[in-house]
Amino acid sequence: MSFDTLVYIGRFQPLHNSHLALIRQALALAPSLILVLGSAFRPRSVRNPFNVAEREAMIRASLGADADRVRFVPMRDYYNGARWAEAVRQGVAAVTQPGETLGLFGHVKDHSSRYLHDFPDWPLVHTDNVAGLNATDLRRQWFEAEGDTQAIAAQLPAPVSHTLQAFADSPAFASLLAEYRYLQDYQQAWAKAPFPPVFVTVDTVVRCCDKVLLIQRGGQPGKGSWALPGGFLDQHERVAAAALRELREETGLTLADTELQASLQGQALFDHPERSLRGRTLTHAYYYALPLADLPPMQAADDASAARWVAIDQLASMEEQLFEDHFIILDHFLKLIDPNRPSTG
Repeated sequence: MSFDTLVYIGRFQPLHNSHLALIRQALALAPSLILVLGSAFRPRSVRNPFNVAEREAMIRASLGADADRVRFVPMRDYYNGARWAEAVRQGVAAVTQPGETLGLFGHVKDHSSRYLHDFPDWPLVHTDNVAGLNATDLRRQWFEAEGDTQAIAAQLPAPVSHTLQAFADSPAFASLLAEYRYLQDYQQAWAKAPFPPVFVTVDTVVRCCDKVLLIQRGGQPGKGSWALPGGFLDQHERVAAAALRELREETGLTLADTELQASLQGQALFDHPERSLRGRTLTHAYYYALPLADLPPMQAADDASAARWVAIDQLASMEEQLFEDHFIILDHFLKLIDPNRPSTG
């Protein structure tokens, strides 16, 4: 079966020689290719060191003249398979013409490839992995070498190797390296547990005067990113009580429990297995809408380095600064993502 365009979905963090070989395979099978760049509009992390523009630039530089045959679609993580698949469809539709025949190009390797079955109307063009490269392993080697690409350069296209080596001299890499070391220590501390641990946290969405209360994280992971007030559940604590405690500890908000409880508008569990780099972490989020004429006083405390009220219509522009899935939590309660333009940041 022939196609006008093949769709290849990946994060390319970073692009390696296996990715590049597969992209060239796809371009040999169809006149054009759409690369869906996953985990878009996220703050930098050890899992996603590079933003969409940087990844696109590395891919274009590695492809040379063939880059003119590639279209790019950035795609955020929705932590909801059906919603993500619909957003992919809309993103692809935005860069294609009516009647353009599409096929899905991909490699089935493990549970992370289940998304390939979410597009039954796009015939799957299956391909095997080339050289068995894995971006996770390459990132680990890169961080272990403190940014030196010598050990992995042979597995990367030259433009990617040069980009990684130059990036290693930046303050952004220094922050990522600190996060990497923190996560290694964190996971090592739990390595001898009889079962893989499951952590429980709480987060609060506090709305007042069309603003939302955010804190800036003072520690790892995600140091410097903006987040919802929240933290871990204590051993002898009810979940709702933990949400109020963490809110007060991080923001100094002095409203009475009864006043906050009366303003509760909703709550939801966010339990995607990959929502946190720390490991399996479930969070219970509470949404409070305060019916006040003025913003209540607050002040950053505990492990928050700053706190501020942010206008709701400014939250979308902060997506790349928000910790983990906190933008999606905010969207759940406040409907921030335009359903007609779901893949734009």
